[in-house]
Amino acid sequence: MNNRRKLVVALGAGALAAPLVCFAQQQRPKVARIGLLEAGSASSVASLREALIAGLRELGYVEGRNIVIEHRWAEGKYERLPGLAAEMVQMKVDVIVAATPPAVQAAQHATASIPIVMVRVADPVGAALVASLSRPGRNTTGLSNMNAEVMGKHLELLRVAVPKLSRVTVLMNPTNPNHLEFLKRIQVTEKTNSVKISPAQASTASQVETAFGAMKQERAGALIVLPDPFFLAQGRRIAEFAVQHRLPTMFWGRELVESGGLMSYGQNLAEHYHRAATYVDKILKGAKPGDLPVEQPTKIELVINLKTAKAIGLTIPQDLLFRADKVIE
Repeated sequence: MNNRRKLVVALGAGALAAPLVCFAQQQRPKVARIGLLEAGSASSVASLREALIAGLRELGYVEGRNIVIEHRWAEGKYERLPGLAAEMVQMKVDVIVAATPPAVQAAQHATASIPIVMVRVADPVGAALVASLSRPGRNTTGLSNMNAEVMGKHLELLRVAVPKLSRVTVLMNPTNPNHLEFLKRIQVTEKTNSVKISPAQASTASQVETAFGAMKQERAGALIVLPDPFFLAQGRRIAEFAVQHRLPTMFWGRELVESGGLMSYGQNLAEHYHRAATYVDKILKGAKPGDLPVEQPTKIELVINLKTAKAIGLTIPQDLLFRADKVIE
């Protein structure tokens, strides 16, 4: 084959290969990088993380193929959140999913351009995280929950479960900016339910144990645990202490009841995280977070653990069991 023929063959092969290369490049999916910023611990939010991933999978996103999820956990230490948020910005994530107001605030301080999808935020407008629910503005949108609105109902339900209840301890985290408001919501119903409210504070594992010692001295008849990432991480331990002290407990989410708590009244957090995937999807497809209305919950569920009731010697009234969305036997 002469040199001229070799050149023609080479050019022809190159012409055929070029479209194939372009086609392969066009077919290669873009890998989106999603940051998940949690104020709690990895173990305490494992099921919630899986719910988010399941929601993303249903929308066509698969870890390792077209998305990468970068996780950062503060382990209940809010002071770590600004540094963790800064890490995500340095990694140039496409979206940050931030759980609880402190995490959202840290993300907002770290970036004004990367979209933020918030979850587990009771009052995003009151916390100045968004301008309004219908038009959030800035770079933040997502889902709110109804923790503040249901706090008064916690005491009412405990009163039904324990008819002779006269004294209730409310476990608070002094580092949580929402807890004073939550306590006020419960105290409003104090007289109506003929119950004395005694707050107790804890932000470390040792303080949780100390708080139970104080409950014993004050002869508390039941315990309400306020929504908090640290308490979520300590949920199983709190439930075990409550059983040891034969204290009926009221939590805000079913995960704590599945870990041994007596009752919970609040939003299904797994569904909450599952829904967050729709916001991530819209943003990755070009939507501006400030134009996406904040979603509010439409259902609050009551969950009761009969195993725990038996362990503390409590008989749950039938009318309350009929009202429950889920009963663990």
